[in-house]
Amino acid sequence: MQHRHLGASGLKVPVLSFGTGTFGGQGKLFGAWGDTQTDEARRLIDICLDAGLNLFDSADVYSGGLAERILGEAIKGRRDKVLISTKATLRFDDGANNVGSSRFHLLNTVDAALKRLGTEYIDLFQLHGFDAKTPVEETLSTLDNLVRAGKIRYLGVSNFSGWHLMKSLAASERHGWSRYVAHQAYYSLIGRDYEWELMPLGLDQGVGAVVWSPLGWGRLTGKIRRGQPRPEVSRLPGSADSGPPVDDEYLYRVVDALDRVAAETGKTVPQVALNWLLQRPTVSTVVIGARNEEQLRQNLGAVGWDLTPAQVALLDDASATTPAYPYWPYWRQPGFAERNPSPV
Repeated sequence: MQHRHLGASGLKVPVLSFGTGTFGGQGKLFGAWGDTQTDEARRLIDICLDAGLNLFDSADVYSGGLAERILGEAIKGRRDKVLISTKATLRFDDGANNVGSSRFHLLNTVDAALKRLGTEYIDLFQLHGFDAKTPVEETLSTLDNLVRAGKIRYLGVSNFSGWHLMKSLAASERHGWSRYVAHQAYYSLIGRDYEWELMPLGLDQGVGAVVWSPLGWGRLTGKIRRGQPRPEVSRLPGSADSGPPVDDEYLYRVVDALDRVAAETGKTVPQVALNWLLQRPTVSTVVIGARNEEQLRQNLGAVGWDLTPAQVALLDDASATTPAYPYWPYWRQPGFAERNPSPV
């Protein structure tokens, strides 16, 4: 499997990484995602490692910490062969301070994650979201101390806006603290908002994209097509109606293009959708999930080949939307676009 640098850092990561949101199955949300327990998790990790995929992503809120525990058990005895990324900042329990990016919460949550994972360090630690109630200097100085202590090796964020991320990067540069090198962000053929501001920022600042939900909340699995009933069973409550709203006609147009490319390549619709992402600027790794071995092997089939430029253009055209202001003038009007080319 191909490996790429994580942003501007020296760390190389596989172009596909494995998300552990299906581990544990605790609670309404994560119970709908999957119910993978330790023995099955160990088997899935075996398959990943055999394919060259060695980055495993988790979060403290996945099944209330159980996903991290299962991951830790499943990699026992081979910690040196894997990279672990995990996330925190979302509310973990009812404790007044068990949420956000305060020094109090970050110190506690990192130590708790290390214990659940059964490891002495986290390769990539990401803030699950921006905390507007904690000064970025408090957050960044704490994270820098954790890096210096050897508990974290690289830093990232998730679900930040452009100004959230840039404000933090500027503070890190000003104080000489460790910088964010990754942004775990939603990006798919039916969710291209990432390209408007976050992609140019990533190119300028050396922040690599760690893509989550690359199949558009399950809409790009090939199970949803024009003129067919929606599937009764899905990984999320509400099926394809969960997640960000997507116009039906737009979705069908994209799926029609995916079907056409899938027929040309002999690949599946999800494999084509994943391969398209791997050819986008700033993308360091795409997080895939799987409830079973069959799904995992299907997703792994997204690598080892490339879409042609014509196929990429077809998918680009089918999924194109008008960016929000102030981005559309820069991309659509010659007077602006002459000095501000689109990143894709």
